Amino acid sequence: MQTSRKVLVTGGAGFIGSHVVEALLRRRYSVAVVDNFDEFYPPSLKERNLDEVRSVGEFQVHRVDIRDSAALRMVFDREKPNIVIHLAARAGVRPSILQPKLYEEVNVGGTLNLLMAAESCGVRKFVFGSSSSVYGATARVPFSEEPLELRPVSPYAATKLAGEMLCYTYSYLYHLPCICLRFFTVYGPRQRPDLAIRRFAEFMVRNQPIPIYGDGTAARDYTSVEDIVDGIIFSITYETQFDVFNLGNSNPVTLLELVRLLETAAKRRATLDFQPPQPGDVPRTWADISKARRLLGFEPRTQLADGLQRFWKWHMAERIASKTAGS
Repeated sequence: MQTSRKVLVTGGAGFIGSHVVEALLRRRYSVAVVDNFDEFYPPSLKERNLDEVRSVGEFQVHRVDIRDSAALRMVFDREKPNIVIHLAARAGVRPSILQPKLYEEVNVGGTLNLLMAAESCGVRKFVFGSSSSVYGATARVPFSEEPLELRPVSPYAATKLAGEMLCYTYSYLYHLPCICLRFFTVYGPRQRPDLAIRRFAEFMVRNQPIPIYGDGTAARDYTSVEDIVDGIIFSITYETQFDVFNLGNSNPVTLLELVRLLETAAKRRATLDFQPPQPGDVPRTWADISKARRLLGFEPRTQLADGLQRFWKWHMAERIASKTAGS
């Protein structure tokens, strides 16, 4: 075990985080997890995520809220991480419109607490999980890291952009190497229950109509969690003082096309319920990944049709596991 390469993963019991922990363990890193098991969705799902990861290797778990700076500092003092991968966040565009203060406290205040602890404890690399939502409703596609004027259209997006700016500030003031990774619509096994693909799958299983906000032409750059994890792992060995990278599939797919692909994976038909567009949603996302290709060696390998096949198989198994566990 590479104890000299100790990684602290915040949000490590969640969807992306648990996959990152698993990938690090397979590469024989020493790993510690910080997660508060928030009830945004059932904590039992996060417990099952970690149970799966434990089949790969052992790791430490700290049930700590990133808003608690004193508790975080105790974790840093105990674990002495070389690398921090910060994935903990209050997620979701639409809920952020209803609870903007909570999103600011967790996503901005919590990120600041982590940067303070990382700088104080001599962390050598800080990786921040950002979001494609920082681009807002820009008409320029594909989305490139180069534009300086970003116009987020939801509190969630604004907090992610604020997190990036804090990372830059700590890189500039304290020479803490920081990399910000803008994730584009991640899907796959262990996906949160509030995310569209899992919600759509559950509606289909229950023979209920799928709500489609708008006319179905909104497009997203759906990216498999396996590809996102590859990008995260590549980033921890990339030497830079500060940089920002898109991690996406670079292939936007409309909502209606997504449903058709999910129908193929599920071998069943979906009923659609068209509803008015939702505030905070953007018409499309599309990642320019040329920079990540060139500097990180990032290359998405998963076609959406194949990824949805794997997701559907996992989703059906997870429904059985949930019923067995009584959750």
